[in-house]
Amino acid sequence: MYDLPPEEIAEALASEPLPALPEDTYSAAHTALNAAHAAYEAKFGHVFVLCLDGVPEDEILDRVLENIRSRLANDPEEEHTVTRDQLRLLARERLNNALRGGGL
Repeated sequence: MYDLPPEEIAEALASEPLPALPEDTYSAAHTALNAAHAAYEAKFGHVFVLCLDGVPEDEILDRVLENIRSRLANDPEEEHTVTRDQLRLLARERLNNALRGGGL
C-alpha cells in the first residue's frame, strides 16, 4: 500500500463503507456528518476512510467529525498519504478480526 497511486487508492475506496454511527445518534449529527462527507468527497474524489479500532462507541461520532474536518485542510498529496495509512490500519484490524474468528 505504500506505493499505491491515487487512482488505485480511489479504486480501493470505491466499495469502502462509511464509518458506522451508533443507532441513537441524533439527526443533526447525521446532517453534519453527511455535509462533511460530501465536502471531503468533492475535494478529494473518494470516500473518507478512518480506522476506528479501539474507539469507544460513544466517541465515534466526535472522532469521525473531528478527523474529517481536520483532514479537509490537507492538500491532496498529504491526504493521499493519510488515506493510505488509514487503509493499512483498516486492513490490519480486519485481518486481526478474521484471525480471531470475527469474520470480515
